[in-house]
Amino acid sequence: MDTTTPVRTYELDITGMTCAACSARVEKVLNKRPGVTRAQVNLATEKARVDVAGDTLTLDDLIAMVRKAGYDATEHSDDWSAADLDTDWRGDRRGLIDLGVGVVCTLPLLVEMVSMWVGAPLHLSPWLALALATPVQFVSGARFYTGAWKSVKAGAGNMDVLVVLGTSAAYLFSLWRVLNGTADQGLYFEGAAVVITLVLLGKLLEARAKGSAAAAIRSLMTLRPDVARIERSDGASVEVPLKQVTVGTVVLIRPGERVPVDGTILSGESQLDESLLTGESLPVARGPGDTVIGGAVNGEGLLRVTATSEGGQGVLTRIIRLVEDAQASKAPVQRLVDRVAAVFVPGIITIAAVTFAAWWGLTGNAEAGFVAAVSVLVVACPCALGLATPTAIMVGTGLAARRGVLIKDAAALEGAHKVDTIVFDKTGTLTEGRPAVDAVAVLASDLDENALLALAAGAQQGSEHVLGRAMMAAAEARDLDPSPLEDFQALPGRGLSATVGGRALLVGSRRLMEERGRINEASAARARDLETAGRTVVWVADAEGPVLGLLALADPVKAGAAEAVAALKARGLTPVLLTGDSRAAAEAVAGRLGIDDVRAEVLPADKAEAVTALRAEGRSVAMVGDGINDAPALAAADIGIAMGSGTDVAMQTAGLTLMRGDPALLVRALTLSRATYDRIRLNLVWAFAYNLAAVPAAALGYLSPALAGAAMAFSSVSVVSSSLLLRVSRAARS
Repeated sequence: MDTTTPVRTYELDITGMTCAACSARVEKVLNKRPGVTRAQVNLATEKARVDVAGDTLTLDDLIAMVRKAGYDATEHSDDWSAADLDTDWRGDRRGLIDLGVGVVCTLPLLVEMVSMWVGAPLHLSPWLALALATPVQFVSGARFYTGAWKSVKAGAGNMDVLVVLGTSAAYLFSLWRVLNGTADQGLYFEGAAVVITLVLLGKLLEARAKGSAAAAIRSLMTLRPDVARIERSDGASVEVPLKQVTVGTVVLIRPGERVPVDGTILSGESQLDESLLTGESLPVARGPGDTVIGGAVNGEGLLRVTATSEGGQGVLTRIIRLVEDAQASKAPVQRLVDRVAAVFVPGIITIAAVTFAAWWGLTGNAEAGFVAAVSVLVVACPCALGLATPTAIMVGTGLAARRGVLIKDAAALEGAHKVDTIVFDKTGTLTEGRPAVDAVAVLASDLDENALLALAAGAQQGSEHVLGRAMMAAAEARDLDPSPLEDFQALPGRGLSATVGGRALLVGSRRLMEERGRINEASAARARDLETAGRTVVWVADAEGPVLGLLALADPVKAGAAEAVAALKARGLTPVLLTGDSRAAAEAVAGRLGIDDVRAEVLPADKAEAVTALRAEGRSVAMVGDGINDAPALAAADIGIAMGSGTDVAMQTAGLTLMRGDPALLVRALTLSRATYDRIRLNLVWAFAYNLAAVPAAALGYLSPALAGAAMAFSSVSVVSSSLLLRVSRAARS
């Protein structure tokens, strides 16, 4: 395929899938179609994501393919209404009716079976047993017949096929005995009825558990109000649907209301609760010029806000999209499950046939072989395999999102699990990112501190660099008017050259001065004195002359940074400081934080190479940065971790995004990621172990069909419940 061909992504809601074999079947059908570059189907979320080359296929084409495979599909919508949130994941009314019919009709059959076990047999008439079992088989079990027929018609097998084969065989064999008058030789109506009833119960419990797993998405969706109060040109206010809000619209937010859109405050001051967006438990103060995030709860003040995003298209929507993407993604370990699911149903049918033949051939007891074969069909559970990974991802990513950690996809979970080295950018990651001029050292006889600072600030008028803004702020604090900027050229990773008030200057790092040959013994010694306290030194020199002076800028270390580094080291991780600052300044900060490995004076373009070099040493590397300036290094690492506030670049580049710049959140992110991945492995071990133990036990005659059905239902529910235990795990409480 031409790599320049644009790729369109479609999202579908899939209905009718019951097990891993179903999702594997839909995925295989979609991936085989020319024009589809990649298709991923998630059983837990019942969604498919399909990448299509250009306009080769339409949404209707994809839906038709899914329907041909025996399932149904509709376009996934991002329009979440309150009604959708109330009914989502709650099970359907028909399912409850089917279960009710199954329970009422199965109980007498079950009582009869249990009475025989306890030695006080209670015999039902064969015709009464038939009357009770029939509605269970063909009313409660109708959905299994429908699913099995669609699956077989599409040339595949799924859990419905196994349930239908097993229960139909037991029912029809019992029916034959009733009709020919040999019911006294034994009936298996109770086995078929119990299997169907328990599988229905398991499916409803599974749906409820999956609904609990999706609670994080629902809580995020409810943050967005449906309407916004806007200010008209005549000064009056009016409520409009959220979708009608455009960039530049003035929105009024009253005390206690949710902020409808992202924006900038024009007037008013208040405290905003952003806890469900950033994980920050305390309200944050906001005033004129500050930004607000849609979904936050306004405190006691009235705010006038200029919208910076269209209604429904802000940070909150991107967060929900990212969490949905993560929940729809597949962990690399899932590939093994997909391979097993492709052959699971045919394999189980083969094992059941061999079981029947072996019992009949070796013991001569065809009926015992029949019962064992039915038990094999019923006990096998592809559902547990299919749910093991996606339910853990749903719970883990949702839990992380509610604590201010966004996980991009399942591969990021696996990457976080393997990390042994954490590489930190310094500014804004371990430090506050708000440097301030702390000292001014004049080396030229014709200047004083104010004149040097005015020249440096004048040169920075063309720069957006954080150090440049600090110099301009320092000049403003001293009531200095910077000279007019006449010429400006950025020198990436080094500084800048500029002409200010007719004077050509170089302003930048030690590297820039070394390259231009401007450093002498006196200036080098003065710079070392300033750097030993961990300050960043900016050099100012005439373009063709000597160094005029030095500006020392201090950027305080973040509260909790040292504790976070210590916690990472306690977990066996090696911290590395990677910065463009001078070695003296970098080592001073590293010393305060307990970081031994320091890589200083690294240009932005070379940070990616430094990360690649660490990986070449056999390390698994996570890079922590702001997600914008450090984008190449984030991409070069095994996993990128962006500390930011949900900017597009941060959220797209990094595997993990921390919604607050709190270093402690990094520890929590890695802890949750590892706990989620460990839960995936535990679920898969349980799912495989269950099938490896249960199928042979059924084949050897140790499980009756009824017990086999109970075990199958329990296995699915137990896997989902195991995933939900993440919520109360130590990682969730940390």
